[in-house]
Amino acid sequence: MDKVFTKKWFEATLIRMIRTGAEAALAVIGSTTMFGGVDWRVVGSSTLLAMIVSFLLALKGLPEVIEEEL
Repeated sequence: MDKVFTKKWFEATLIRMIRTGAEAALAVIGSTTMFGGVDWRVVGSSTLLAMIVSFLLALKGLPEVIEEEL
């Protein structure tokens, strides 16, 4: 775990978190527009939760960060 918190790891984790958050936001917005207005609190909380889960999953390892580069 000593090689986890490197600059490259943080960059890859941030990119993954943003992508995951965007996917979650799109899913919530897309599903709620069919049934009524978009509740932005739900979109925000779902996006934040997805980004937190993405960060926690990154703790076990990122395939885009090769071990030799750390």
